[in-house]
Amino acid sequence: MAHVNVTINSRQYRMACGDGQEDHLLRLAGDLNQRIDGIRAQFGEVGDMRLTIMAAITIADEFSEAIKRIRVLEQDVGSLQDARLVAADRAQATETAIVKAFSAAAERIEQATKKLNPPPGGNGAGV
Repeated sequence: MAHVNVTINSRQYRMACGDGQEDHLLRLAGDLNQRIDGIRAQFGEVGDMRLTIMAAITIADEFSEAIKRIRVLEQDVGSLQDARLVAADRAQATETAIVKAFSAAAERIEQATKKLNPPPGGNGAGV
């Protein structure tokens, strides 16, 4: 387990994290610190605890909105997958119909060719 020192709201904290996650933890702490600084710039000194709570609520709100967007996107993906399956089924049915139509046309052409060109020695015209 790794340890890093992060600075949030001008205070240092020693934090533990998984090996290889040090930079990620530093970025998260830096983001939180920037949010607190931004709230302080907007509202002034309202107390350390209140600044931290306001930053946490801002993050929770963004997280909530992201979850909503993810759910909508998951539904869109599901709808697109369903539409893709329907389109694939239609394409298969169309392909089958085209093959049958070509086969029927080829059969009719073959029959017409046989009527127009009877085999030698046959009485194709019925005469």
